[in-house]
Amino acid sequence: MRKVTYSMSVSLDGYIVGPDGTFDWGTPDAEVFRFWIDEIREVGVHLLGRRLYETMLYWETAEQQTSLDDAELEWTALWNPLPKVVFSTTLFAVEGNARLVSGGVAEEIERWRAKPGQGDIAIGGATLAAEASALNLIDEYQLMVYPVLVGGGIPFFPRHERRADLELVETRTFKSGVVFLRHRVAR
Repeated sequence: MRKVTYSMSVSLDGYIVGPDGTFDWGTPDAEVFRFWIDEIREVGVHLLGRRLYETMLYWETAEQQTSLDDAELEWTALWNPLPKVVFSTTLFAVEGNARLVSGGVAEEIERWRAKPGQGDIAIGGATLAAEASALNLIDEYQLMVYPVLVGGGIPFFPRHERRADLELVETRTFKSGVVFLRHRVAR
């Protein structure tokens, strides 16, 4: 069965965006970007909230730019054909290989788990991940922790009354001081 993975960049104090709504501190260097390229190869579908979808729209047309390096071209070649499901009640249309839904995340995850094929079900976006977490649908949490304190904003982890015991699966420290953490939910 396909596992569900929530993966985002996060500040050391636990936020995916700062209080001003920016996340420029989470721009990956070449080494971290290469890691994300390798990770996306294991994904079969990406579930996104509206804000993350709007951020990632850049990649839909990025290959038309002449300034992209080889790694960015490789990312684009992997990202664009990847099926994406966008959860939004305010968007009317999506671009590329994306499908817009306004229903629940549980139904969509079960639909993808039942589908034949390979690749994980990736979730991006704190609001969407909070809904999946509250329903106990996340199998792994992947954090790319940046050495910065932003002091507030949107937290990586949802604030709800459910405990989740985790098992450390992998860590990796990059030259930039960024640390990758992969935890599996103990069931």
